[in-house]
Amino acid sequence: MTLATDRETLAMLPSKPTDEQRAVYVERIIDMYRRATPAQILAGQDWYPAAHRLATEYGDTRRGAGIIAALSANKGWGENIRLARQAFNGVFYGHFADALGKARRIHEGEDPANVLPMGTKTGHFFQCIADPADPDAVVIDRHAHDVVAGMKYGSDDRGLKSPLRYASIADAYRAGGKRLSMTPSVLQAVVWVVATDLARNSRALVGISGWGVEVAT
Repeated sequence: MTLATDRETLAMLPSKPTDEQRAVYVERIIDMYRRATPAQILAGQDWYPAAHRLATEYGDTRRGAGIIAALSANKGWGENIRLARQAFNGVFYGHFADALGKARRIHEGEDPANVLPMGTKTGHFFQCIADPADPDAVVIDRHAHDVVAGMKYGSDDRGLKSPLRYASIADAYRAGGKRLSMTPSVLQAVVWVVATDLARNSRALVGISGWGVEVAT
């Protein structure tokens, strides 16, 4: 298997995977989940409830969740929190104009579902924050995608703006959640914690069966 740091551009996952491909996606998700330590499971279980608690600071939790989600693109969680808290107070700067504009519209009273792209990551992020028990919403970011793909894509385009591709990956997390008797958002959050911890602890990860096990020397 080629190292993630030494390869040609990776092909996008199919927007309409076969049944066999879907089954592989689910197995990869469950395999990553089963690598979780008790601490990682607890961290994942509390990820969206913690974000929900942040949203309540706004006073209107639904709109608070929308503002957080609107300002999430291309930002780490710490920066996302900082931008959201200043937006809660009517201060909008430090991000792209589109993100700031969406946050401002929600702050001024528009419903987040009418402002955010509900079929892709930002909309699902809003739903998971607004209601951590939502049985359907699941955030597919680069980490969630790469677990399903079985390899790190680095800066390559994952094609997650495609509603069909996004939905096919989200469905894999829903199927995995059913197998493990948990909501897809909890499964995704635990897998995210494990995958990001592995990425921090490895200089280069090998794809598919070697994720986080074989390390470049």
